[in-house]
Amino acid sequence: MKNILIADDNEEIREIVRVLLESEGYNVIEAADGEDAVIKVDENIDLIILDIMMPIKSGFKACVEIREKTSAPRSFLTAKTQDSDKCMGFSSGCDDYLLKPFSYTELVSRVKALLRRYYVYKGKDKVEPTKFINIDELTINIISNEVLIDEKEVILTETEYKILLLMAQNKKKIFSAQNLYESVWKEPYFYSCNNTIMVHIRNLRRKLEKDPQNPKYIKTVWGKGYRIE
Repeated sequence: MKNILIADDNEEIREIVRVLLESEGYNVIEAADGEDAVIKVDENIDLIILDIMMPIKSGFKACVEIREKTSAPRSFLTAKTQDSDKCMGFSSGCDDYLLKPFSYTELVSRVKALLRRYYVYKGKDKVEPTKFINIDELTINIISNEVLIDEKEVILTETEYKILLLMAQNKKKIFSAQNLYESVWKEPYFYSCNNTIMVHIRNLRRKLEKDPQNPKYIKTVWGKGYRIE
């Protein structure tokens, strides 16, 4: 029997999810907030479902800490629908993002898909993070946080590295200034923050590109944002 942890400060939501999943043969463990979820996660948990807006510790923070304890899949079940919320969710390490209100069929199908990928396609004991991201001459070692261009190390600040890694892990995805700021800084975006993003993109290009005025890696999508192709 697979063990699923559901973390939500709304007792009614927890009960609905528990009843639905138990009817499918799963064992459900409940947590009332993010901190409680982190405490209850161990090697016996096969899947974690998290709300985002929870007291004591948010779903984002809980997801990051849970990622350090287990490789079991993590899914957000939330009413937060903005693209920036989804971006922050995936940046914090979630594998799926399901919106409230949800249907019985969608919840169960998502749960089964996550567990199937985890056990059948990868195997519980074989799940390992990808160590390298390679894009032409650019190499990112996500274990050591080392960045290389033509096998030569490039020294980045922590913030520059976070921006680069986020975009490299989501190739072809267009990130607006708001997406980048809220995902990396974990703070609400204001229009003035756009200058902060521009400065960091400019510094990244200066360090990564042979010709920063004609960038190879971080492309500008006019009127929309930036992406790595």
